[in-house]
Amino acid sequence: MPKKKTPNEKKPKAANPNVLGLRAAVVEQPITDTLETNYMPYAMSVIVSRAIPEIDGFKPSHRKLLYTMYKMGLLTGARTKSANIVGQTMRLNPHGDGPIYDTMVRLSRGYGALLTPFVDSKGNFGKHYSRDMSCAAPRYTEAKLTPICQEIFRDIDSDTVDFVDNYDNTMKEPALLPTTFPNILVSANSGIAVGMASQFCGFNLKEVCETAAAYLKNPDCDLTETLLAPDFPTGGELICDPAALRDIYNTGRGSVRVRAKYRYVKEEHLIEVYEIPYSTTVEAILDKVAELIKAGRAKEIADMRDETDLSGLKLAIDLKRGADPDKLMAKLYKQTPLEDAFSCNFNVLIAGQPQVLGVRQVLEEWTAWRTESVRRRVHFVLQKRREKLHLLKGLKRILLDIDKAIKIIRETEEESEVLPNLMIGFGIDQVQAEYVAEIKLRNINKEYILKRVQETAALQEEIEDLEDILNTPRRVKKILADELGATAKKYGEPRRTTLVYSHEIEVYNETEDAEEYPVHVFLSREGYFKKITPQSLRMSGEQKFKEGDGLRQSFETTSAAEIMFFTDKCQVYKTRLSEFDDAKASVLGDYLPAKLHMDAGESVVYAVLPGPDYAGALLFFFENGKAARVDLTAYKTTSNRRKLTGAYSDKSPLACICHIKQDCELAVYSTEPRCLILHTAMLSSKATRSTQGVAVLNLKPKYRLETARVLEETPIANPSRYRARAIPAAGALLRQEDSEEQQIGLLDGEDSGVPQT
Repeated sequence: MPKKKTPNEKKPKAANPNVLGLRAAVVEQPITDTLETNYMPYAMSVIVSRAIPEIDGFKPSHRKLLYTMYKMGLLTGARTKSANIVGQTMRLNPHGDGPIYDTMVRLSRGYGALLTPFVDSKGNFGKHYSRDMSCAAPRYTEAKLTPICQEIFRDIDSDTVDFVDNYDNTMKEPALLPTTFPNILVSANSGIAVGMASQFCGFNLKEVCETAAAYLKNPDCDLTETLLAPDFPTGGELICDPAALRDIYNTGRGSVRVRAKYRYVKEEHLIEVYEIPYSTTVEAILDKVAELIKAGRAKEIADMRDETDLSGLKLAIDLKRGADPDKLMAKLYKQTPLEDAFSCNFNVLIAGQPQVLGVRQVLEEWTAWRTESVRRRVHFVLQKRREKLHLLKGLKRILLDIDKAIKIIRETEEESEVLPNLMIGFGIDQVQAEYVAEIKLRNINKEYILKRVQETAALQEEIEDLEDILNTPRRVKKILADELGATAKKYGEPRRTTLVYSHEIEVYNETEDAEEYPVHVFLSREGYFKKITPQSLRMSGEQKFKEGDGLRQSFETTSAAEIMFFTDKCQVYKTRLSEFDDAKASVLGDYLPAKLHMDAGESVVYAVLPGPDYAGALLFFFENGKAARVDLTAYKTTSNRRKLTGAYSDKSPLACICHIKQDCELAVYSTEPRCLILHTAMLSSKATRSTQGVAVLNLKPKYRLETARVLEETPIANPSRYRARAIPAAGALLRQEDSEEQQIGLLDGEDSGVPQT
């Protein structure tokens, strides 16, 4: 029987066809497939068509700009407004006038970013060494191509490179430019693509050409004999490290250190910096020096200013009386961008594939590509010569009986029959007949005939020579070497960046510069730090703290000592006491989170004086009952690093830290309360700072490890009751006579029993 409807039963709604259609359009797809489909084409476009240079040393934006200027006749003509060049370039580059003008600025002589600039600029194009000096608008500046561009575009119309359609298929542009020298190594170039980057340093043009010529003669030659080191347009001094240069030459990766050049003007007692590293700017240097002066770490400087003018870059540093300029510059080299590193990453597109190549591999790819360009040029000229010889051979046949040719032409009734009749009468083809028919009447003379016959013989010899070049690789290599030699002779310039070796320079030692005298240091629980001389401490020995704050640790040491501050974020900050001003007991002191630029919400929990030899070990006790022993040398760094992450394990909250210089007995307390006495020799040192350690104290679920103290500093009267032969152990319940009334707090300094150093 059919089911009856109840009064409250509603009629089902009809399905919405639009909703069904939308649901049908939604197709589930794995995110990896979506990324590959939607993102990979963009990524490949950035890599191949924008950010990574090719073997000619140019990115597409550089190539489009220079080719447009070449077609505008700016290689030999006068300068034109930059706005005109930018507008013409937009026929090849659709990315807008702003990026095109920025590209022109970087290639210009006025900007100074390249050793061999390709744009001869007039007007304000800014400066590479200035962050704030911007270039003038393109309507005010003018530009043309520099003479070296003759080597960039030589024989470009002789089929030396392929041409491709521009973005709207209205004109052709070269896929590469036929550079006669390895521009990829001469022009500094940098770019950031998707998932990869490229960073080429510049080398001296003359050295690169000599190295390429030497490579052509012997692919196994020693590159360092001719290619001394990178050369930068801003000059400076390159600190030569043979091992680092060898890595760059072999792998295409590495870094070199470059520092500024200066001179001391004795009459005015000031330093003039006139060349700076390529990778920094004047403003960055001034900002860092100002920061040092403000922090009191450059007390020798009275003033520093930028005196750059039309004669070139100049930073003036006024010195205070008695300041040593050489020692000051050694300090500034270490603490400011006056000495900076330039990282190399020779990532280049080879046949559309990005590859990181060493210098030898770059030369190998360039010579192979340039060899093919020369062969294509020779083949192009050969074809032209063959075509001309073919025409002259036809002319020669007719000139042997010129009267017959004239008769054929005169007796031909229709113009269209002239060529066929000449072809039949002399046995020549249509191309030859067309050439003969176009000869002027005045050229039918004996002198013209003799010259054409002689030209035929010369053409024949030239064709044989060109064919021999194509069949002899040795001759092609000689052409390449001759072109390299001519380029080096015509456009080569002396090095701008001089070479110095590490043993020739004075290295700044911060410990030698700091005055050393006895001091007392105090660390409060809330992170306030004071450095007080004994004389000041004798005058007022009562320490001032904020309300609710108190002493955590105190030390007796010297003003030049190094100190490390461990924080509750598993980090350690390293600094020297010389960076803190002498204080008095009546002041709060320096607030460490602000002084050391700690992360938000980070606070100091322990301080250590490692000493010059980093002797001893650190014991980290965690609330879960584990302890880790890490040698203090694990925190020693060769570089001047101020912040180390992963100072200790973050798997469990930290209970306390102990610094021991030799093994001793420690009393470990829990909140039950229980106590366990162990010898630190039971804890073996771990290789990593972030080790979780080993279990020391067996804890019941609701209890935790509270602190650890040196046994001699505890009131325990019967230590044998609490000693353990092995760990982990539960320990013994703490008796009343072995406890003390005052509360043991986390890292409570002198009151917590943490050993003082």
